[in-house]
Amino acid sequence: MTAIPDAEWVRPKPSPAELRSDVWLAVALAAAATLTSLLYVRMGFYENPAPLWLTVLGIALCTVPLAFRRRYPPAVAIVVAIGFFVCGQFEVPEILVINICLFIALYAVGAWEQNRRLGFWVRFGITAAMLVWVVIALIITSSDPDAFPGAPRSGIFSAFATFAVLQIITNLMYFVGAFIFGERSWWAARSNARLEAQGRELELERQTSAEQAVALDRITIARELHDVVAHHVSVMGIQAAAARRSLARDPEQASRALAVVEESAHTAVTELRRLVHTLRSPEAEQGSSTVGIAHLGTLVAESQSSGLPTTLIVAGEPRPLPLLVDVALYRIVQEALTNVRKHAGRGATAEVRLRFGDDAVEVEITDDGVRQTLGGRAGSGAGANPNGSGLGLRGMRERIGAVGGEVSTGRRERGGFMVRARVPLGEAQEATA
Repeated sequence: MTAIPDAEWVRPKPSPAELRSDVWLAVALAAAATLTSLLYVRMGFYENPAPLWLTVLGIALCTVPLAFRRRYPPAVAIVVAIGFFVCGQFEVPEILVINICLFIALYAVGAWEQNRRLGFWVRFGITAAMLVWVVIALIITSSDPDAFPGAPRSGIFSAFATFAVLQIITNLMYFVGAFIFGERSWWAARSNARLEAQGRELELERQTSAEQAVALDRITIARELHDVVAHHVSVMGIQAAAARRSLARDPEQASRALAVVEESAHTAVTELRRLVHTLRSPEAEQGSSTVGIAHLGTLVAESQSSGLPTTLIVAGEPRPLPLLVDVALYRIVQEALTNVRKHAGRGATAEVRLRFGDDAVEVEITDDGVRQTLGGRAGSGAGANPNGSGLGLRGMRERIGAVGGEVSTGRRERGGFMVRARVPLGEAQEATA
């Protein structure tokens, strides 16, 4: 899967709903700070509270900028830090809400600032400034005899020293917590974006695979239809022409030719129904094709009955073949004989050779037909026809290629045309699996 580099990932802009929630958060915090400041004054928690205008300014600086915390995180954090300093330095009667505001502002920098270096240095600078301020305040307090009266101040384990250490630890935990939570939010958003991108990529791959599967299915269906229909239709065409020519002078021969037409039509319909059944019931695909090299004798007999003298020769020790190889070789012979009947011309003969080797099986179909092509040049057999669509030879190569074999075609030196298909049985076993 494609990873998202840190420098390239951009966190999506906040949605209108998120921006509205920021505004309502700022309003709620301002109201809460106003209420708690009144309560602090009522309790007398501050001896010399800041004047009203300074209180309003300090609370406003801490709360109002949070309405823009997702759009301008560094600027909001700096303004809130200034407000926090004003409130703490000039005794604005509020301590609870402004701490919450500063934490949210620092968190927003870590969670939303795209420039990670800027975000880090803004948070580091604010943290360092606040810690320096705390240390200076503790030093000033340690020299003030009115602060913490009665608390011993000498020694590193004195009550005041313990208080100072506690203040520093508390502030460190506060700022480190804001830093960690902000970073975790940023990386969580980045991980979610990566998962979404991977999901989109997987969906695209799934759609592409589905489209490729459909295209392959269409090619397979087209190839099956071409093999089944072309063979039987060519037989029917030849026999129908023979019947038409002999109908007047030899009705019996015409009747035999029409019987062949009828049988070929019946066989074509049967194979088409089998193909449709396979398409409707994919689970029956393994048993849907019953043709194979064992039926080459029947195929040769059909070719002979259609007027093409054909010989079948088997060399080597016959043995069972993988189903896909068996069907593919049968279809190669069927298509080659169909092409011979179409293009080899009258008086042509064909020969089918089936060879079983130690590591391969081979089928070869040859003819001795010669016909004239366009432009007056002599051609040989099926491959020399320039008017053909080329689907037959292309279908042969696709079918044999699918089981790991190869097809070679070309003219013979003695005249005619040759189609040879060879399938290595080791590769065929893997392709079938």
